[in-house]
Amino acid sequence: MAEALWLITAGALSLAGMAWLALAMEGHWSQVMQRPAEAAIRTRQALRMFGAIALPLALLACLQADRPSMAVLVWLMLLAGSAVLVAMLLAHRPQALRAALPLGGPGGPGIRRGAS
Repeated sequence: MAEALWLITAGALSLAGMAWLALAMEGHWSQVMQRPAEAAIRTRQALRMFGAIALPLALLACLQADRPSMAVLVWLMLLAGSAVLVAMLLAHRPQALRAALPLGGPGGPGIRRGAS
């Protein structure tokens, strides 16, 4: 049972990390937020940092769930699957990635409108 929770955590971290790294890119930010990317430089830098932290944390969660050789394989599959899912969302429903923004993103709860 604990292994399943660790794997769910790893999957969520992997998906969030890939979404954050995608949103850190100027083109994807503009596509998702439907406004120029220059206004959100600090936000995109923070998203890059969150993504860089989330992906290794996903590996640690996988290592908690299984032995190292299997954990690395599962982690790599989660990375690939998360990347494909984020790419599909960007292609078909880019606004759905707004949900990946911490605290709802700019204009969301906890962040003033116009802050970057």
